[in-house]
Amino acid sequence: MILVNTEKIPGREYEVLSLVKGGTVQAKHFGRDFMAGMKNLVGGEITGYTEMLSEAREIAINRMITDAQNMGADAIVCVRFASSQIMDGAAEIVAYGTAVKFK
Repeated sequence: MILVNTEKIPGREYEVLSLVKGGTVQAKHFGRDFMAGMKNLVGGEITGYTEMLSEAREIAINRMITDAQNMGADAIVCVRFASSQIMDGAAEIVAYGTAVKFK
């Protein structure tokens, strides 16, 4: 599956199929949360959270791709990400874009 964050894929003509999306909600882990608290004292990157959000983006991307494959898409254009805090300690990550079929 070709994923681009632009409206066009150079050299390709396609028809628009539909909006596709994938998402996940990830919650903090006690160990990660403890280490994050320690980082607040000394500063620096909170790698546990960085890894958690990276994993969440991959899950969201894979779910978006599955959504596109189910409608016979060849690519997804205008790929975007959104995130929001669902509750204290949990974040939602959504990947979305436009599924297209090559002519």
